[in-house]
Amino acid sequence: RAFFGAVLRENFPVRTLVQSTFVMVNDRLARHYDLPSVAGSRIRTVRLPTTTMRGGLLTQGAVLKVTADGRSTSPVHRGVWVMGRLLGTPPPPPPPAVPAVSPDLRGSSSLREQLAAHLADTRCAVCHAAFDPLGVVLENFDVMGAWRTRYRSLEEGEKVTGIDRAGHAYRYYVTEVVDPQARLEDGTQLDDIRDLQRYLVTQERQLARNLLQRLTLYATGIHPRFSER
Repeated sequence: RAFFGAVLRENFPVRTLVQSTFVMVNDRLARHYDLPSVAGSRIRTVRLPTTTMRGGLLTQGAVLKVTADGRSTSPVHRGVWVMGRLLGTPPPPPPPAVPAVSPDLRGSSSLREQLAAHLADTRCAVCHAAFDPLGVVLENFDVMGAWRTRYRSLEEGEKVTGIDRAGHAYRYYVTEVVDPQARLEDGTQLDDIRDLQRYLVTQERQLARNLLQRLTLYATGIHPRFSER
């Protein structure tokens, strides 16, 4: 809320929603984002170092958490969120009797195989080809929005153990290396979150149109009619 409020109050360009030079953080968020430490729980503006992958709504823990299911990330959910919430072009609901892409706790291989299977199904390919790549690029962020380079697993891989801040023992496994590379329908190659941000910046008019429609809906409580659009 603080970030979005700053965009409105300071009249920043709409592209700031997807690519910003600052974040709004407190001490815990700064630590979560691997940024230089700040003191206290007050949310404040922090300028981003050039080495970070943060910036914009898509790298914020709140957005990344709400587009995951609490135990595993989903390129499908995140890709649909980008299309619907940022670009204002939500895909249609899936056809009936088509199995969903279920969370995969073993690593990235099975997940990519599931995505490939959906692309091979003509009933699914039209929509999945549009939003799957957008979500795959966000796979470097885990269910809480923390940066990762390898997947975690509950069953297999290299075991990691330790004691958390509350004094509780933990154990998990790390498996496959995260591969965020994807290719959009128009042939655009995306290698990481920065490429996705640069691509979304080129859609600035669409971002602005969607933002205005959502602000109108928020203010009036009804979707804009044809004459109002």
